[in-house]
Amino acid sequence: MLPGMSGLDACKEIRKYNKELPILFLTAKDTIKETIEGLRAGANDYIKKPFSFEELLERIKIHFRNRHEDEILFLGNISLNKSSHQVFNHEKEISLTQREFALLEFLISNKGRACTRDEIIEKVWNINFEYDTGVIDVFMNSLRKKLNIDKETGNIKTVRGIGYIAND
Repeated sequence: MLPGMSGLDACKEIRKYNKELPILFLTAKDTIKETIEGLRAGANDYIKKPFSFEELLERIKIHFRNRHEDEILFLGNISLNKSSHQVFNHEKEISLTQREFALLEFLISNKGRACTRDEIIEKVWNINFEYDTGVIDVFMNSLRKKLNIDKETGNIKTVRGIGYIAND
């Protein structure tokens, strides 16, 4: 009941450009059919009037609860934003190749655990057969250089004979 276009049309239009933005319908339309239409149009939630303000706040919190945590990973002073593909070190943006970004994301996602070279080549390079994993060392050197990470004392250490481990 918006002026100019329906809420359903507005929702569909938003979804064309942004699949991630949480959309909540606050509406007087209260039939099951209308609820289903709203959800099918792309709404994340459908709240019928009258509603409690406290309930509305809790529903909003639910939609944003893990959003920030899931999209941004941290490793010491390094932050990696998965949705925007940006990496910052001490608030300075660092330009990485797609593969360097994927490598860093994999290591941070597995923080505190030694990742084998075979596991890295399989998950980051999507290679599922025997392959010379020396390519990882080349990318790791480049990544450390760009992020200004010391090989011996930095956040990403070599585990001799195994692979690499990321720690805060």
